[in-house]
Amino acid sequence: MKTLKFVLYLLLASVSSSLNGQELFTAPASGTHSRWISAENPLGEKGKGGMTNKGAKGNAFYIIQPGETKEIFNVKGAGIIERMWFSGTIVKTPEQLRAVRIDMYWDGEAKPAVSAPIGDFFGIAHGLTARYDNELFSSPEGRSFNFTIPMPFRKSGLITITNESSSEVWFWYDINYLVMKRLPADAMYFHAFWNRDPKTTPGQDYVILPEVKGLGRYLGTNIGVIGDSVYNGTWFGEGEVKVYLDGDNEYPTLVGTGTEDYIGSGWGQGEFSSRYFGSLVANTKSDIYAFYRYHIKDPVYFHSGCKVTIHQMGNQSKARLLSIIEKGVDLVPVWFIGTENDKSIHRRLLDEENPPKLGNKEFPDVGINFYRSDDVCATAYFYLDKPANNLPVLPSKEVRLKDLNEKVWKRIEER
Repeated sequence: MKTLKFVLYLLLASVSSSLNGQELFTAPASGTHSRWISAENPLGEKGKGGMTNKGAKGNAFYIIQPGETKEIFNVKGAGIIERMWFSGTIVKTPEQLRAVRIDMYWDGEAKPAVSAPIGDFFGIAHGLTARYDNELFSSPEGRSFNFTIPMPFRKSGLITITNESSSEVWFWYDINYLVMKRLPADAMYFHAFWNRDPKTTPGQDYVILPEVKGLGRYLGTNIGVIGDSVYNGTWFGEGEVKVYLDGDNEYPTLVGTGTEDYIGSGWGQGEFSSRYFGSLVANTKSDIYAFYRYHIKDPVYFHSGCKVTIHQMGNQSKARLLSIIEKGVDLVPVWFIGTENDKSIHRRLLDEENPPKLGNKEFPDVGINFYRSDDVCATAYFYLDKPANNLPVLPSKEVRLKDLNEKVWKRIEER
């Protein structure tokens, strides 16, 4: 009996450690070495950490001036970055969270695989901070960023921080990685893409990830929505996420049922944080949202390409929508649930040849789904079988910062 229990214990330990991505009790392979890179050992060299100030703490951070680019990781050879930790003025200054950019280059490529505002990259939009802890990112007290996604490289890895803000950045960091003789043949490269549409077009899906070409895995996204003030107080989150895989054209292979559904909630969206999905900001008074979904336990693989979008769709009563339209606002009713012979029926207005007009008497007084226009941004994360991707470059700091002070930072103080 004791032998059986011991065998079961070993099996459970093996499963547990494998789920964590490594065998905790396995000896390191020949040529595999642990290294930490920080301002105290910028190159991660063996036996050369903490040499300044005669071994006392003497070089704990960098000061990065406006317009300056600082290399914080520059390694030749094969390796895997396992963890990053950042702190400093970047987590205290809304402008820096959106204006300071992080870029990552693999294997000597001229185009970065990762290019994003530093706050958005670490899992929260709009230049905001919060306390959170999920499978990929954490900010334990809202004063730091942690990142635990393995990032392999075969020939070299380069990470830079560019200060495009108006003030100097005080920057603390460490990057933990493994030196390796070689990577597994099927190891893919980590990528991240950020974009923003300050005013989405009603009826056109917001593109979280433009079509990326190659073999890979979509890891997920964090999304930020700033509701247009003309809809203030209405519900924004009826939009379905769509994932187009391997040549999908008009319609996707994977589709959700609504925004809050996609992040594991339902019937509205408050603030919560869990391992794979959450909503870090849900300010219903000012219509400001920041939420995430990471596909760790439910992998999304692609073999030739992947594109991800979401409807920008809301729901509100007929009377409220009529009052909004009277102000000249562009919106498109698309769906509602009505009754016929005492039974609930779906009215799919876009499928009907002559759908009722919103102002007509025959249009029932019900909650109505409608296409709307909002300010939306997203960071998409994925692995790809190549060190560079075919996606657009990061938008300028002017696009990244446009109207955030008025739309978010002033309004969010009321939370």
